[in-house]
Amino acid sequence: MKQKKVLIQTYGCQMNVSDSEKIAAALRSVGYEPTATIDDADMVILNTCSVRAKAEERIYGILFTMKGELKRNPRLLIGVGGCVAQQEGETLLEKVPHLSFVFGTHNLHLLPQMVKAAEEGKRVAETSFIDDDSRLDLFPSQDMAGGVSRFVTIMQGCDNFCSYCIVPYVRGREISRRPSEILDEIRMAADAGVREVTLLGQNVNSYGLKAGHDIDFPALLRQVASISGIDRIRFMTSHPKDISPPLIACFADLEKLCSHIHLPVQAGSDRVLQMMNRGYSRSDYLRKVEMLRGARPDIHFTSDIIVGFPGESEEDFAETLSLMEEVRYIDSYTFIFSPRPETKAATLNDSIDKKEKQQRLEQLLAVQKKITGELHRELVGSELEVLVEGAGRHDGQIFGRTSGNRIVNFTGPAERIGSMQKVLITKDEPNSLLGMMV
Repeated sequence: MKQKKVLIQTYGCQMNVSDSEKIAAALRSVGYEPTATIDDADMVILNTCSVRAKAEERIYGILFTMKGELKRNPRLLIGVGGCVAQQEGETLLEKVPHLSFVFGTHNLHLLPQMVKAAEEGKRVAETSFIDDDSRLDLFPSQDMAGGVSRFVTIMQGCDNFCSYCIVPYVRGREISRRPSEILDEIRMAADAGVREVTLLGQNVNSYGLKAGHDIDFPALLRQVASISGIDRIRFMTSHPKDISPPLIACFADLEKLCSHIHLPVQAGSDRVLQMMNRGYSRSDYLRKVEMLRGARPDIHFTSDIIVGFPGESEEDFAETLSLMEEVRYIDSYTFIFSPRPETKAATLNDSIDKKEKQQRLEQLLAVQKKITGELHRELVGSELEVLVEGAGRHDGQIFGRTSGNRIVNFTGPAERIGSMQKVLITKDEPNSLLGMMV
């Protein structure tokens, strides 16, 4: 019998990357193995993001281009999961007649039976919310074989309700996994050869703060650091309002904790931050940045920034630019505001001209490019420890990441993949570094 193949296309954040790994594991139970090309696929699954309108529009565009694939392979099954699926539900089946099935963010455990129904010619959608502790018992497992690094989801959902953000409506309220399950998963990963884990959640800093857990996030980090075989620990995403002194102390105490933190600021103006319902001021944010630098002097910061939020004045935008210069992010992910369904910001008067928004975005990108270049040049001549992840861009090259989350390409044998390697940084590039083995 021919082996059935599934192409899983992932859009959006690391949470979706982790979910795609779980999707692949679930589909093995009904006979599907992953493939990298649509020509080999018996099924295509789009694991989607709806944080921004453009991401959602892109998914509809991809779905309609799938008509051509169906002419080539009429038996091709097409499924949509993730946040767009959760938001749209059965509407997706109505808008896209050739779509086979739709599954929401809380329904990965139902995927095998949904696929079987689709194979029988039934079109199905399941997007029910499970917003209580029973959701933890349905948490899908994922394969442990292979890989240098692994994402480990420690919590799902969000309780913050930032005025622009759709996450609480498509991912649900915040719920933390049991620490014993997280630690067992990481031990199994270490036994399978994983050297680095990234702990994932919409706001990892608030892990375990609800009733029923005996440890918080800093305590969990310390327990993960004690697991033999794990050399590096990363986490994302952190909400600035919940950065605590015990978490900052982890950067001083835990050698395994990497010298990088993704700390989304979103805006540099107190007025805009208040409209966004972020729960901190500019000065609060900068104070925590300085405390983190005091604990780990070589720490690198990355961030998310929104431009053109409704009511953002030129003065507000100038404050965002000045904050970027003050923090000196080594990278930032900048976006033009787009209203999302059900959010409070969608009801605000958005009077900023589209051209003005684009100009502000281009200014942000130019400032970030300048700062990234300066920080990269500062690293040239230094020796950094790199966890080698795979083959590089050119023949004979391998690549890996520094503790500060910088990609380094350098000449070396493939046998070094999975090892820690000292690398002398010899050249800076816009998005990565070049080096040579020490």
